[in-house]
Amino acid sequence: MLTSKGEYSFSTCWNIKRHSSGAEMIAEIQELGFQQVELNYNVTTEMLKTIEPMIERGMIGISSVHNTFPHTPDPDYGTDSVLLGFDDEVKRQKAIDLLVGSAEYAHRYGAKAVVVHPGEIPFANNIDETLKGIYHEQGKDSLAYQQLWSEMIERRESLSEHYLERIQHSLEEVCDRVLSKGYNVAFGIETRSRCYQMPTLAEAKKVRERMKGAPVYLWYDIGHGMMMDRMGLYQNAEEANAMKDDIIGVHIHETLGLSDHWCPYIHSKDMTFFDRFLDIIDAAPVKVYELKAACQPEEIEASHQLLISKIQERHHK
Repeated sequence: MLTSKGEYSFSTCWNIKRHSSGAEMIAEIQELGFQQVELNYNVTTEMLKTIEPMIERGMIGISSVHNTFPHTPDPDYGTDSVLLGFDDEVKRQKAIDLLVGSAEYAHRYGAKAVVVHPGEIPFANNIDETLKGIYHEQGKDSLAYQQLWSEMIERRESLSEHYLERIQHSLEEVCDRVLSKGYNVAFGIETRSRCYQMPTLAEAKKVRERMKGAPVYLWYDIGHGMMMDRMGLYQNAEEANAMKDDIIGVHIHETLGLSDHWCPYIHSKDMTFFDRFLDIIDAAPVKVYELKAACQPEEIEASHQLLISKIQERHHK
């Protein structure tokens, strides 16, 4: 077992593909030194049968659950969909029911927050994939990238207010239902990894301001923010630091180019770039590593030690 990670939590996205048993998946995370876990959207009801006794016995703490939870196989309600922004009222209501369901699990497990992918601007094809392909082959400054990017931005900006309002109404309904049940659970709307997905940091700020008093915050995914910054969607570090008080939780990972979920500092071999996010991590009520399966236990340990020693240094300045 590696050193204890205290208040830091670890997402099951790291090892869920390797396990069919929930208890074995959690035990492997505990071996890394984590006492807190984020249950991600691929955790099934079957897995929960062996995880729930561990929660009840106090063997593991649940920091957060990731909507839609537990796993919902229907792609309409998956992580890359219009979800809370559906114009189709039946679909929107189902998305609301699923989020209320996630909140019920979070409440039952003593989790502080539900991570929410609120929605996206619908496009006929995956324009993000096309843009990333051009980014890799010709670069961000190429004419092909600039032209397609401006097409994407034009559609995104013309429709964002409409979808933002739909998302806000859905979140209001969710909050009303959850608060009437007496659940003390916060919702974190997460910064996303595709350029047509919502919210940008500015969109998250708008929702937060319009829903004053409701338990709706920003869930800041650092690596996704880095990717969107590189693609040209927003000024990541600057805007996120300005929103530090609006953040309920963070997904901690680093991005190499446009590839995400790597261990901070270790995989980029850059010992200073990630420092600009340390104040946010330090202040965030919920701190979750969201790493890919390729990250090895010794890399995770080295990354965490660097991160906490850098945060401690800041305290002593």
